[in-house]
Amino acid sequence: MSFFSCCTSSEKINKNAFRGSSRDFNHAKSMPSCGRMCFKHDHSKRKFIQQEIAKMGRGNITSQTFPYHELCVATGNFNPENMIGEGGFGRVYKGRIKNINQVVAVKKLNRNGFQGNREFLVEVLILSLLHHPNLVNLVGYCADGEQRILVYEYMANGSLEDHLLELPEDRKPLDWHTRMNIAAGAAKGLEYLHEVANPPVIYRDFKSSNILLDENFNPKLSDFGLAKLGPTGDKTHVSTRVMGTYGYCAPEYASTGQLTIKSDIYSFGVVFLEMITGRRVLDQSRPSEEQNLVIWAQPLFKDRTKYTSMVDPLLKGNYPAKGLHQALAVAAMCIQEEAHTRPLISDVVTAIDVLAKTQNTTNTFLEDKECS
Repeated sequence: MSFFSCCTSSEKINKNAFRGSSRDFNHAKSMPSCGRMCFKHDHSKRKFIQQEIAKMGRGNITSQTFPYHELCVATGNFNPENMIGEGGFGRVYKGRIKNINQVVAVKKLNRNGFQGNREFLVEVLILSLLHHPNLVNLVGYCADGEQRILVYEYMANGSLEDHLLELPEDRKPLDWHTRMNIAAGAAKGLEYLHEVANPPVIYRDFKSSNILLDENFNPKLSDFGLAKLGPTGDKTHVSTRVMGTYGYCAPEYASTGQLTIKSDIYSFGVVFLEMITGRRVLDQSRPSEEQNLVIWAQPLFKDRTKYTSMVDPLLKGNYPAKGLHQALAVAAMCIQEEAHTRPLISDVVTAIDVLAKTQNTTNTFLEDKECS
């Protein structure tokens, strides 16, 4: 089953637009060790971090530095009523920074949490040096004392997960067209990281909770603390400690620690399958044979008569039959066991762009010819 043979890319990416700043980003391989930081006094530590960020960014850092007290004012002293999200990294608060008159999302990293100085620096560097409509915009950061805080543009509709999985009764489910538009935008964000950035950047944590949505449901990738520079020259992979979220990690990366851009393709396929089915990647509330989304879906991909049973019931049949077949073909290609058989992200973008531009046809379950 293949949709990619039906598609030809209609536009070329300007691969030279980012060359200079990505070479600067390559300098970030020499991250400062946490040990060097922990013996410094607060003022000198903050100055050291700012100098490291400036040095590694080679003058291209556009994000602002904020003093801690200013972010306290912006968030009402990190009032729990202003909290809009929480994870292993810490808590996210909505706030307004008066001197720039901007509503922002303030992510306060947990001092004892998962993300440390290294991840903090990686995120500041990546989002300061990489700019794309489908990457969240970093407004600035704070490194006062032990504080590690990131300030982003505020995304009014939260995450994709908020609108896809376990919806509250008062929240309207995403329609098919919106889902395809979100998938297309998220794929374009990955395309920028994989095929425009030089060296390529492997996102390593692609999941529905990391895809943020603005007031028009345009998607932006967020949380880049786990991102890695991809292989260069004749290298085929990057060897690294296995990190990310269970269920979204590609099998070859989970078993060997060998990371490639095809690892992100697998994660994209899992999220795209979540968008089609409305199911979590791992759901222990379901029967044992349905708890793992990928394992459940694999045999169904081979039987066209089962396709409609895979669709999110919240769509209530409002999707094009041909579009469903093609979307499942894309998902199936992305989550193949062997990394080399997965498509490039540019092919995924081309395929999903077609789906996003196709007008919805309600309740038309006609047999469509396979793409050949």
